[in-house]
Amino acid sequence: MGVLARVRAVGRSEDRSIIALDDALAALGDDGYVESGYREVPLRGIVGTAARSADFDIEFRPLHRAVRDRQQQLAAAVLAGKQLPPVELVQLGEMYFVRDGHHRVSVARSLGWPSITAWVRRSCTIAFGEACLRLAHLPSKAAERVFLERVPLPDEVRKRLWLVRPDGWARLGDAAESWGYAQLMAGRRFPERADLARAWWTEEVQPVVAAARAVRETERDVQLYAAALLMRDRQGLASWPCPLTKFVEQALSY
Repeated sequence: MGVLARVRAVGRSEDRSIIALDDALAALGDDGYVESGYREVPLRGIVGTAARSADFDIEFRPLHRAVRDRQQQLAAAVLAGKQLPPVELVQLGEMYFVRDGHHRVSVARSLGWPSITAWVRRSCTIAFGEACLRLAHLPSKAAERVFLERVPLPDEVRKRLWLVRPDGWARLGDAAESWGYAQLMAGRRFPERADLARAWWTEEVQPVVAAARAVRETERDVQLYAAALLMRDRQGLASWPCPLTKFVEQALSY
């Protein structure tokens, strides 16, 4: 089953499909290898696979009898004293994907272990991979990656980004570029596109977020800004009215 078919399945029922590494990289955007090394990895963070998406679900429960038989044999050996060698993982943000050792991860989870020893190859991505990411979120993450290619925000901001609807990212990209164009027309200069992105986030987004916090305390900054921007669009406004705080509070209070 392809990634789009599996995403559609989420809308029909609770989908337990494991995330394929290639699908995650396509959505998040491969930004290069960083480092490798041995360490203890929390099992709850292992949510994907490099090559065996048809054999395990997202909690590494076997999906076929042959896989289940092998898992049970290995579990019995571990209970009899067998030591498991380290598994091999790929790390994207907070997410881990198994390259080698699927049955070992399955056994460790079934026995209630909190972590497992692993050789980890860590790679950077354009959009951040949070541990809570699931298959249904990949379309929005792909749209977020396109947004970040247009508006390269700092890493500390990227880690806090999250929108459910993919189309929200395109609107944010348009808003950022429109703001940047206005700044350039006013004579301001930015050495790099990343400098413009940082200025937009600090000078345009954060004042709106600060005003919105009086109404909505728990949502992320980008969610608050996107919601306020949507209300501004619906009113046919090209810029924020004064006073900003009153407009944002009224816009987000219903």
